[in-house]
Amino acid sequence: MTASAAPGSDSPRAQSPGPVPGADPGAVGPWLAERLGDPRWTDCTLSPIGGGRSNLTYRVASPAGAVVLRRPPVGEVAATAHDMGRERRVITGLAGTAVPVPQVLASSDGGPPVDAPCFVMELVDGVVPLGELPAGWAETGADRGRAGQALVDVLVALHAVDPEAVGLGDFGRPDGFMARQVRRWGKQWDASRESGGAVEQSTADALTGLAGTLAASVPTTQRDTIVHGDYRIDNCLFDADDPGRIRAVLDWELSTLGDPLADLGLLLVYWHEADDSPIWRGAQHLSSPTRLPGFPTRAEVAAAYAAGSGLDLSPLPWYVAFGTFKLAVVLAGILARVHAGMVPASMADGLDDAVDPLVALGEHVLAHGIDR
Repeated sequence: MTASAAPGSDSPRAQSPGPVPGADPGAVGPWLAERLGDPRWTDCTLSPIGGGRSNLTYRVASPAGAVVLRRPPVGEVAATAHDMGRERRVITGLAGTAVPVPQVLASSDGGPPVDAPCFVMELVDGVVPLGELPAGWAETGADRGRAGQALVDVLVALHAVDPEAVGLGDFGRPDGFMARQVRRWGKQWDASRESGGAVEQSTADALTGLAGTLAASVPTTQRDTIVHGDYRIDNCLFDADDPGRIRAVLDWELSTLGDPLADLGLLLVYWHEADDSPIWRGAQHLSSPTRLPGFPTRAEVAAAYAAGSGLDLSPLPWYVAFGTFKLAVVLAGILARVHAGMVPASMADGLDDAVDPLVALGEHVLAHGIDR
């Protein structure tokens, strides 16, 4: 994962070492020492990486070096929502392809070292572009353009991988993938809505209406591929010295076999432009550096992907609208769990009034396309 956010600096994702939820250095260290064959791992420190709304990620440091540990969230979660085995398997399968991924070093199906499934992978140095680019990295428009093109190129490379050839032929059920996705996220929304208190009634009704519109107009899938499930700029680690090179794609917990345009659609939902219209700006609850001069526009990203993949992008607005729907359901679920007292209130920080604009954007894109 990330060891630096800019040449010579620590990642903004990494926090100070100390007690962390879900992982005890006294258990992790000896387990790593045994698995990696080096007793120097026994004396280790753990520091969390990321915000903790999804799978938990830790930087494990010791006299032997540093690695990354991934485990599911602490507490009860859906059976397949945070599947460590699937994430480990897809990273292992993609090793040696044109898709850059960290090397998996050790794994556990449960029990030690964290009383849950987990895996350990190499710590990759590089830059994770968050809301603000680190000083000294991609400072020119040309470099930012190269970073945007690298995002497209890696996505095209992922969707060109033959699942059978990398041992992932049974990694999912691609037939009827998008229809199942609409049903799956619709059921997630039903569960959140029934719990009450997540969003205003008008927003709830609009989100239900968007689900119905999507279900009634599912496009025909052109190609079945490995899909990442949450592909965006801050799930990629770029070379600290070369913004045009991605060193690792991260966070594969939603990966499966399915329709590649689902990845492109969600990427465009997360994409910001400097002169975005109010309908787009309203749905951007996360900051993104793609608003800076030099990054390609959404239309340019789509055109570059079409040129690389050979896919027909005429149905792309549906996939972008599905991306807004999926993200709205995720956020509504977080708000519902906070409202029910199931998770800390801090989980909803920055999410107030975030669902309605996403629904509005989905409706807008279906009616007007991605260019307005």
